[in-house]
Amino acid sequence: MGEDILKVTKEKMHKAEQSLQRELGQIRAGRANASLLDRIQVIYYGAPTPLNQMASITIPEARVLMIAPFDKNIISDIEKAILSSDIGISPTNDGNVIRLVIPQLTEERRKELAKDVKKSAENAKVVVRNVRRDTMEELKKSQKNNELTEDDLRDMEKQVQKITDDSIKNVDKITADKEKELLEV
Repeated sequence: MGEDILKVTKEKMHKAEQSLQRELGQIRAGRANASLLDRIQVIYYGAPTPLNQMASITIPEARVLMIAPFDKNIISDIEKAILSSDIGISPTNDGNVIRLVIPQLTEERRKELAKDVKKSAENAKVVVRNVRRDTMEELKKSQKNNELTEDDLRDMEKQVQKITDDSIKNVDKITADKEKELLEV
């Protein structure tokens, strides 16, 4: 029973880390990153379809994303989807591929984005701590209901704390990597 609680706790904390990773992937760092296009949906035969399922996305240069659609007839639809998205980059279309040139970030903008990264990281840590708190409450209830001994409770609390510390460490590493990427010129 206790092992199930620990497993669920670890999964919930891992989801918070993955969510942070996805959120930070959307922040443009002045260099090409294919995850910038993850949320873009293209209307294809009447159905919204993720762009990365309709085209190969490559990075031929540090600040260029190249989108080569599998079906050349949908190149204008892809271009419209990019223009209507919130990424703020104008595509150039040569009839075969679409290129997105990522503009260089100013120092001021880099610092603003670094603050956003810190805020996102803090939110992820709050989620992790909330998961820990909920798990601790669940363990205490189990102990009150005589499903766990006091020794088991103490051991489980230590394990939950270790899982939490590991998760916070992962959040810090994800954050540090993104900040480094942002502040590199």
